[in-house]
Amino acid sequence: MKKFLFISALALMVSNLTFAGGILTNTNQHISFLRMIARGASIDIDGVYSNPAGLGFLEDGFYLSLNGQSAYQTRTIHSTFALFGAEPRKYKGTASAPFIPSVQAAYKMGNWAFSGSFAVTGGGGKASFDTGLPMFDSKIMALLALNGLNSSMYTINSAMDGKQYIYGFQLGASYKINDYLSVFAGGRMNYVKSGYEGYLRTTANPGYEEVIPSGALPIIELDCDQAGWGITPIIGADVKLGKWNLGLKYEFMTNVNIENKTKMSYSPNNPNLQEALKPYEHGVNTPNDIPALLTAALGYEILPTLRATVEYHQFFDKDAGMANNKQKALKGNTHEYLFGVEWDVLDRLTISAGYQKTDYGLSDDFQVDTSFSCDSYSVGLGAAINLSSRLKLNVGYFWTSYSDYTKDVAAANPGGYNGTTMAGKDVYSRTNKVFGLGIDYKF
Repeated sequence: MKKFLFISALALMVSNLTFAGGILTNTNQHISFLRMIARGASIDIDGVYSNPAGLGFLEDGFYLSLNGQSAYQTRTIHSTFALFGAEPRKYKGTASAPFIPSVQAAYKMGNWAFSGSFAVTGGGGKASFDTGLPMFDSKIMALLALNGLNSSMYTINSAMDGKQYIYGFQLGASYKINDYLSVFAGGRMNYVKSGYEGYLRTTANPGYEEVIPSGALPIIELDCDQAGWGITPIIGADVKLGKWNLGLKYEFMTNVNIENKTKMSYSPNNPNLQEALKPYEHGVNTPNDIPALLTAALGYEILPTLRATVEYHQFFDKDAGMANNKQKALKGNTHEYLFGVEWDVLDRLTISAGYQKTDYGLSDDFQVDTSFSCDSYSVGLGAAINLSSRLKLNVGYFWTSYSDYTKDVAAANPGGYNGTTMAGKDVYSRTNKVFGLGIDYKF
């Protein structure tokens, strides 16, 4: 039982609730992203996040943007393992974020622009696995099999909920050096609030209560909240040359440690579980760094009514500390390739669409049932409606198609599938849908 991984795996699930962007970063902080995706060369209020240096080219005035998004994900694992039977066993989890708010504001006067924002810059939802996960079931079943117990003698019930919110408060200043160049410097204070509840209960089936030795069936319950904070320095530049516009931004890595505020209970007839629970005792700190991010975008005005942008993102995931140094298992950093176009079909109506390809540096050792990623492509579309000369309504829909990731583990001693010494295979898959509405106003 000293190697039992239920608690350590459960703690990882809250780090993987992001809806667009890298492993721990949300890039969908304005509805303009949902409807066009490539916004890194924007010279508009959404540039507070996507291209803050570009704010130096805004017209003088005060700008305010209010946005709300609703996101829904599913995560499915098809597991093949001898003790599960001949057919793969299906496990499904859901992650939902009914309302993700964000606020952006900017004041432009002369060559200076001062900006600020509040957004959920990471996480933003709750993940629920109502029927447990294969990493738990397989380990328990293999352990009990070594003690001469087969699956007809007991029942495993497990479930878990995890949630994470990274609230970002950003402030900065842009300065237009000349008609061609504007620069930005600022920072974001990130406050991490996460938590998870889970249980695993193994009970004897009717007729076997007398057969199974006392203490042979593990029972675990966990209730833990975590909190921490860190500062992200941000710099940027925007180069505007006629119909071309180049936006650059670099967000430095953010060191974050999250501290446990834990209530936990474990069965007194399983004393070895106490050792497994020690890393999650009240007051223990765990690294939860936010990776550095480099963005570069090039926009071009094809016609006065037609604009297009290509963009590149790199998240420096391998340099950001995770629990148990999990980042070291990555083969490389995350790379994203984006394209977007928008067309003013009428004076009051702009339609837009975009595409994003995300490639993670995944490996089998990085992928865990509670925290797995899949390479993907995303498509966004929507519209901007000018309700007046000062008021704009943005609407967008964004969905992601994921490539399945197959983790095939050979039998090994020690090792094997989930440490059971037996062979097994997991096929990971995901879905993601986001809808949003927002208003931009110029005073």
